[in-house]
Amino acid sequence: MKNNSARGPARAAIIAALYVVLTGVSAVLGLDKGVIQFRFSEALAVLPAFCPAAIPGLFVGCFLFNQLFGGAVWDILFGSFATLVGAVGTFSLRKHRFLAPIPPILANTVIIPPILYFVYGTGFPYLLITLTVFVGEAVSCGGLGTLLTVFLNKNEKTVFRD
Repeated sequence: MKNNSARGPARAAIIAALYVVLTGVSAVLGLDKGVIQFRFSEALAVLPAFCPAAIPGLFVGCFLFNQLFGGAVWDILFGSFATLVGAVGTFSLRKHRFLAPIPPILANTVIIPPILYFVYGTGFPYLLITLTVFVGEAVSCGGLGTLLTVFLNKNEKTVFRD
């Protein structure tokens, strides 16, 4: 019998690293900060529907990126919290995988606008910030996340082989 005790932490670490790298790509392209945000890493928010280790992986990945690349303390704390809330919500929908993007979209749409408005002082109206966060999440998490869900539904046994 194989010892699978390291499998979960290893998967979480890989997901955290992927989150940091994909957010880094968004940062290089100037898409990760500001009122209009498009993080490629948000596509990974569907992973808790397939793998429980994605919950800590996404949380740690978000925390690390924001910590390492100059996020304000409130952004580091509440941005990571939004990712955690979304990941737990996605895990709760694991039997309805195509609904998986909804919790992270909602969590980020509710939690991130006050950070952008009050902490970063963007100068944009609050409702506009909320709308742009929603659109960014709908495209990155909803659009790309749904594509990832389709791929994983077809290849789950290969990708998450035990």
